[in-house]
Amino acid sequence: MSAVYDEEEPRSGPRAWASGVAGLLDRPLTSYYLVLGSSLLLLALGIVMVLSASSIKQYQDTGSAFSLFERQALWVGIGLPLMWVAGRMPPKMFRTIAYPLMLLSALALMVVLIPGLGQSANGAQRWISFGGPFQLQPSEPAKLALVLWGADLLARKEKLRQLTDWRQLLIPLLPGAGVLVLFVMLGSDLGTTVVLLTIFLSLLWVVGAPGRLFVGMAGVTSVLVAILIVVEPYRMTRLTGFLDQSGNQLTINYQGIQGLYAIASGGLLGTGLGEGRAKWNYLPHPETDFIFAIIGEELGLIGTLIVLGLFGLLAYAGLRIARRVKDPFMRLAAAGATAWLIVQAIINIGAVIGVLPITGIPLPLVSYGGSALIPTLFVLGMLLSFAKREPGARQALAARGPGPAVMALSWLGLAKR
Repeated sequence: MSAVYDEEEPRSGPRAWASGVAGLLDRPLTSYYLVLGSSLLLLALGIVMVLSASSIKQYQDTGSAFSLFERQALWVGIGLPLMWVAGRMPPKMFRTIAYPLMLLSALALMVVLIPGLGQSANGAQRWISFGGPFQLQPSEPAKLALVLWGADLLARKEKLRQLTDWRQLLIPLLPGAGVLVLFVMLGSDLGTTVVLLTIFLSLLWVVGAPGRLFVGMAGVTSVLVAILIVVEPYRMTRLTGFLDQSGNQLTINYQGIQGLYAIASGGLLGTGLGEGRAKWNYLPHPETDFIFAIIGEELGLIGTLIVLGLFGLLAYAGLRIARRVKDPFMRLAAAGATAWLIVQAIINIGAVIGVLPITGIPLPLVSYGGSALIPTLFVLGMLLSFAKREPGARQALAARGPGPAVMALSWLGLAKR
C-alpha cells in the first residue's frame, strides 16, 4: 500500500503542481497569452487609476472629474486597434517602417528644441503642442524607432556575417542612437536618456558583442548620465535630495515624501478605490509619474504586488519570445522592446518607493499620457506578432479555431466563408 501511495502522492503534491505549471509555460502560445493578458490587465488598471488619481484636481480646474479620464480613454481607443493591427503585421512590415520612423523621430526631437515650437515643463523640453490639450512627446516614439531601426540594422549585418568586427557592431548603430540621445539630453530629459541607452545596450548584448566592448559602452553610458546630472543644477539638487531623503521635506523632497506617505497609508489592502487622500493636492502629478503611489494607497500592498507581478510576466514573455524565435530581427526587436518597457517600469517604481532618484518618466500602460501609451501598445502588438511565429504557434492558432472578432463578424454575415 505504501508503494502505491508513494507513486500517487506526486499527482497532487508540490511536484505535481510544479510540473503542471511547467507544462503550461512550455506551450506554444504561452508567450502570446502572457503578453496579451498582462498588457490588457495593466491597461485596464491604468485607466481606472487615472480616473481616481486625476478626479479631484480636474474637478477643481475644469468642473468635471472626468477630463483626463476622457482623454486617456481616447488614447486607449486609438491604441488598442493599433495594437491589433501590429499583432497581425509580418516582421517585414516592422522593418519597412523602421527607417522612416527613425528619421521622423530625429526631426521631431529637433523641433522640440526650437524656441516657440517646443514646450517645456519641470525643467525639461519635451513636447510639441498642437493647440489645446493635445501635445506630442517625440521621445516616446523615438524609443520605438531605436528598437526597430537598431534590430533591423544588426540583423542585416548578422546575415552578412559582418559582426565579427567591433566597428561593424557600432557603426552606424552608435551614431544613430547617439543622435537621439543627444537631442533628448539637450531637452534635459534624464529618464528617457536612460531608457534609450538601455535599448542600445540591450541590442549589443543580444547580438553578442564582446565583453570588453559591452563594458566600454556601459561605461560611456554611465559617463553620459553623470554629465546630464552635473550640468543641470535642479537635477543635482534632486540627486542630493535623494541621498538625504530626511531633509528638504517641503521643497525638493516634497513629492517623494508624499509618495511614500501615500504608499505607507495604504497598508495591506488599501484605503479603497477612490478613497485615497494623497490626490487631494498633497501629491504632485499623481496621474503620471506617481500613479504607483496612488495604487499603493488605494489598493494597498496587494495592488502593488499585482502590478509588479504583471510586469514580471510581461518581462518573462518578452524574453521567452526573444529566445524562441528564429529570425534575428525578431529576436533583437523583442529583446530591445522588453528592455525598454521593463527598465522604464523599474525606474518609475523605484523613484516612487524612494530607491531611485525621481526622473519624471511614466509607468508603461498605467500612467496618463497618449504619447507614451500609443507607442507602447504598438510595440506590444509587435510582440504578439512575433509570439505567433514561435515554434508550433501557427499550428496551435489554427487548431484553436476562429477568434471572437471573426465569430462576431460571422454572426453579422460579414466574415469570409
